Amino acid sequence: MVQQSRPSPQSSGPAGRHPGKRARSGPGNGSKAAAIPPPPAIQRGMSHHGGRDRRSYAAIDLGTNNCRLLIAKPSADGFIVVDAFSRIVRLGEGLASSGRISDQAIDRAIAALTICADKLRRRHVTLARSVATEACRRASNGHEFIQRVYRETGIALDIISAQEEARLAVLGCHALLEPGDGPALIFDIGGGSTELVLVDSHQAGAPRIVDWVSAPWGVVSLTESEPFDHRDPAERMNAYVRMRARVSEAFSPLAARLPKAVEGIRLLGTSGTVTTLASLHLNLQRYDRQAIDGLIVPSEAMRNISMRLSTMALADRQKLPCIGTERADLVVAGCAILESILDIWPAERLGVADRGIREGILRGLMDRDGGIA
Repeated sequence: MVQQSRPSPQSSGPAGRHPGKRARSGPGNGSKAAAIPPPPAIQRGMSHHGGRDRRSYAAIDLGTNNCRLLIAKPSADGFIVVDAFSRIVRLGEGLASSGRISDQAIDRAIAALTICADKLRRRHVTLARSVATEACRRASNGHEFIQRVYRETGIALDIISAQEEARLAVLGCHALLEPGDGPALIFDIGGGSTELVLVDSHQAGAPRIVDWVSAPWGVVSLTESEPFDHRDPAERMNAYVRMRARVSEAFSPLAARLPKAVEGIRLLGTSGTVTTLASLHLNLQRYDRQAIDGLIVPSEAMRNISMRLSTMALADRQKLPCIGTERADLVVAGCAILESILDIWPAERLGVADRGIREGILRGLMDRDGGIA
C-alpha cells in the first residue's frame, strides 16, 4: 500500500519517521514536525549585526551513507561556497536487518558531525539548517540518535519527510535541467531511499512539483537486501535482476501516472551513483566536479556502464578510478536503481548534478533571509 501525499513545493517543514518499506508518493497532505530539542543559536539563530552579504549560511545533510556540509555566502548570482565537508559514515549499515542504527554507525556519524560543528563555529555561521533522511526516518532509535547528536555536538537535526527531501533536491539542482519544453523527471538516489519527482519547469524560479514517489531503496538498503557471493558470476547476475525487480515494484505507483509517448522528455539525476558513472563515462582518473556538474550524457551510455559494472567482480570494481573500495560494494545497487529509472522514463539524455539537498537548503535559507542577492 502506498502512502499518499500531495506535492507542495512551497512547504518546508520537517517531518517524523515513516516506518516500513513502502513507497511514498503524491498526491496527499504534508507532514508534522519532528519532536527535537530547541537548537542552539549557531544552528538556527540569526545575527542582526552587519550586512546580510557578510553572513555565512550552512547546510548539513546526514544521509544513510554520507554526512555532508556546505557553508556559503550570498553572491550576485546565487552563493559562493566558503567551506565544505563530506564523509562516508554508513549510518544505515545493518538497519535493514536490525531496524536500528548501530552503535558503530552512531559513533561514525557523531565523529563527522563534530567536525561539522567545529567548521560552523570557525566560519561564524549565523543561520543553518541540518537534516537527516531515510535512515533516521526508518530506525526505531532515530529520535534517540538525534537527541544524542544534539547533546554531544550542538547540532539539531531535523528528520525530514520524504516529500521534503524530494523538494529540497529539486530546489538544489533544477537549474541544471536540460533546456526544452517536454516534461522533466528529477531523481535523487540516496543511501536509504530514492526520490523521483515529475516537475513542470514552465515558470520562473523553482519548477512546480507535479508528482513524486519516494522508494525505500537506496544504495545501502538495496545492497543489504540482496546479499550474494561477489565471486560467483551467476550469483552476481541473479542478484542484479532481483534488485531491478524490487526497485521497479517500488516505482510502479509513479510509473503508472507518468505521461506516456511524450516527445522531448528530460531527465536529471543527483547522487553519487550518477556522478560516479559519469566519471567512468569520461574516463576520469580522479573525480572532477567541474567536469561532472552539469554534464549531459547519453542515457544508453550510462545504461551500458551500469550493465558492465553489474557483471564485474568486487575486486575489479575496486580498481576502477572514482569508485575505489568505499563505493565498490554499493555502486551495483545504484546501477540497478538507475536502470529502473531509465525503464520508466526513457529520455535520450541524462543530466548529471553534483548538487542537491544541501544547495536546496542554502537557497531556502537565503531566500527567507531576504532573497538571494
